[in-house]
Amino acid sequence: MEGRKYTGQLVFGLDIGTRSIVGTVGYKSGNQFVVVAQRVKEHETRAMLDGQIHDIHKVGDTISEVKRQLEEAVGRRLTEVCIAAAGRVLRTVTTHVEYPFTADKEVDQEDIYGLISAGVEKAYQEFIEENREGDVKFYCVGHSVVRYFLNGYPMGNLEGHKARTIGVDLIATFLPDDVVDGLYKSVELAGLSVSSLTLEPIAAIQLAIPERFRMLNIALLDVGAGTSDISITNDGCILAYGMIPIAGDALTEEIARHCLVDFATAEQIKQDAGVRDTIPYTDIMFLPQTIKSEEIRQVTAALIEKMASLAAEKIKELNGDKAVSAVFVVGGGGKMPGYTDALADSLGIARERVALRGEEVMQQIIFEENIRKDSLLVTPIGICLNFYEQSNNFIFVSFNGSRIKIYDNNKLTVADAAMQVQYPNENLFPKRGQALNFTVNGKPRMARGQTGEAAIITINGETADIHAPVHANDIIQVTESTAGEEGHMNIGSLPESSESLTVYVNEIKVEVPRFASVNGLLRSNYYEINEGDQVEILNYYTVGQIAEFMDVALDPHMNLYVNNKLADRDTPVYENFSVLWTLETLPLPTVLQNEEVEPDEETDREETREEIKPPDSPAAREREIERNRRMGKEAPAIKEEPVSIGVLVNGRPVTLTGKPRYVYVDVFDFIDFDLSNPKGSIVNKINGRSAKFMEPLGPGDVIEIYWQ
Repeated sequence: MEGRKYTGQLVFGLDIGTRSIVGTVGYKSGNQFVVVAQRVKEHETRAMLDGQIHDIHKVGDTISEVKRQLEEAVGRRLTEVCIAAAGRVLRTVTTHVEYPFTADKEVDQEDIYGLISAGVEKAYQEFIEENREGDVKFYCVGHSVVRYFLNGYPMGNLEGHKARTIGVDLIATFLPDDVVDGLYKSVELAGLSVSSLTLEPIAAIQLAIPERFRMLNIALLDVGAGTSDISITNDGCILAYGMIPIAGDALTEEIARHCLVDFATAEQIKQDAGVRDTIPYTDIMFLPQTIKSEEIRQVTAALIEKMASLAAEKIKELNGDKAVSAVFVVGGGGKMPGYTDALADSLGIARERVALRGEEVMQQIIFEENIRKDSLLVTPIGICLNFYEQSNNFIFVSFNGSRIKIYDNNKLTVADAAMQVQYPNENLFPKRGQALNFTVNGKPRMARGQTGEAAIITINGETADIHAPVHANDIIQVTESTAGEEGHMNIGSLPESSESLTVYVNEIKVEVPRFASVNGLLRSNYYEINEGDQVEILNYYTVGQIAEFMDVALDPHMNLYVNNKLADRDTPVYENFSVLWTLETLPLPTVLQNEEVEPDEETDREETREEIKPPDSPAAREREIERNRRMGKEAPAIKEEPVSIGVLVNGRPVTLTGKPRYVYVDVFDFIDFDLSNPKGSIVNKINGRSAKFMEPLGPGDVIEIYWQ
């Protein structure tokens, strides 16, 4: 669709009113706004009531028709539109925010924009806090700057000034979710996306009360069909917004009841009453009738007095319980004869200070079509002008398949969208695995879990992160972050277990590793600590354990000494204690001599260094029996009863059963390991060292078997 060239960016604005939809297309040229085309279409049914959309599809159809007519007029497709919401259930929040600089800085537009955005965000948070109990969700639909502050002093315009601190008083306006959603959905049905959303009184004041008049205490009253919207100015600022839910439609309904006609006919009678003395019409009985304009005024007089009284009360409330100096009235509802006079009387001000505003405030508006400047056009054109003041309201995005609406401050990120849908924060960031909690020597200890992977985020199919910017209609997909490996630790990883114990055996310095007890049971360094385990790192050995560590088979005839005192195999040996084993009996006390003990030829010195076990373990008893046999001593009778022991094979627990004692080779009877099909050289380890096939096994031994 080709059309003529325009000197500025075309702006399309829609005034979606209760009685009609007004579409305006224009552009800014210097200080003027040029209206290229304007089209109006009334609703065929009462699809809207009191400024609220009741039939979204019918309103969407009407918007589509207005859009089609405007596209033909301007010769190009229209895809984006500015809209305004009526303040049927308007809420406002006034807030103050300041922003300090680190040093004197010349204020630019970016600083001012950031300040206003911060004010809007603060107002929104305050509103949420104050309305936490309500079920209705509200959205910010507009804001107005009351006044700026430069280094704490009021200032009309901050740009260009040097400042240490800038601040702003700001009014933010809020409407329920259903009001805003209805507007957006109707517009989308017409194939349009919203580029700017504001409030109708904010839009109207753009045009009706120029900044040069805002130093005066003036009220703007936009009397539409369903609502009467109000804004108040003073001291160069917009001070407040409000509304009353009664307007022109109430008068139309009164006329319909009096004349016994449908709503559309009554609306036409109301409009004709202002320009004709006698109005012909047909009632619902299809009988032709006429009525005088004077009779219409009499029928509606009481209702007009009520409307004016309610408007005056609201104006006083918004203005600090006092009347304003003047009222500018716009909108079709305010054109009813007698309304402005009734409003002035209710306010207690001169009647000439309440007046309709139309052509007077449109000196900078140029119409390319033959359109009469009228008070009905103030809000439609104000909606277009608002585009230049506030083009950053709401956008829609898709988050994991859900369509969400979010306030656009021109710096939105994935994190903002996630917050809007209350996506769990922990699902965005990497999660740690479950921590392992246990105690070491009675003191709490924790092994932290590993960090997992962050959430996988895409925007429109492209990889992104939580700080990536978000724009209108973006499709955001977030795959939940993952948890890392749970915390784990074995005994050998504890710092305490790495400290050896120093003892002196036959005056030879010996470093022995410390034992660990877990929940009362001796465990090797390979033991994986479990949640809640109570680990004790022992600070002593027994004489027998030292002998086993040194691969020394103690002769039963030997005398054992600890720190020069007679001892036995179970005597504890602490740090720096001395140990002596000898076949001689020494007088005590004496100075120990460093004698080398020659082992008996018949004594088989075992060459295994298995995990240290208490002296009364099955393996220890077996060695004692064998030594007695070789020395010609009669071994005590031992009843050969089968026993079961548990060992760890390749990281898995295995229970050996059916025998009174076990050697290493017995393990192959209890595991699935095919020796008939070699896959290299076999590796056999017990407790971290090379194993011998016939060496005894004890409970808790750690075994590794694999092909290399």
